[in-house]
Amino acid sequence: MEKKYCFELEMKVRDYECDMQGIVNNANYQHYLEHARHEFLQSTGTAFVDMREQGIEPVVCRIEIDYKTSLKSQDWFICKLFLRKEGAKFVFYQDIFRRSDDKLCIKSRVETVCIVNGRISRGEELEKLFKEYL
Repeated sequence: MEKKYCFELEMKVRDYECDMQGIVNNANYQHYLEHARHEFLQSTGTAFVDMREQGIEPVVCRIEIDYKTSLKSQDWFICKLFLRKEGAKFVFYQDIFRRSDDKLCIKSRVETVCIVNGRISRGEELEKLFKEYL
């Protein structure tokens, strides 16, 4: 699958995100991925909180993460993403690269569905927002 990233976000590892081994704790990568998706959503002209007020809630239904290279405290990294629509799901392909050497740290696949007023939708609401990226 060709990777055409449509969004990138640079971040820095904070000391408290590391475990006793001195590397980023595996669970923190999910925080990085989520933050990048929220920033991507904002870049489309809407915010997660605005959607929620309209009864639209994109929710994660599955995450796959392959850990490749560990990040350490004070490392700068770039989270890149692209997305595809697969049936009712929006699938975010997100990769994190260490900025200093462009090493792949993780690659992930995050499946989301859209719930509108308490019911799963086909995703038309998000399709409008993401049309230029699909």
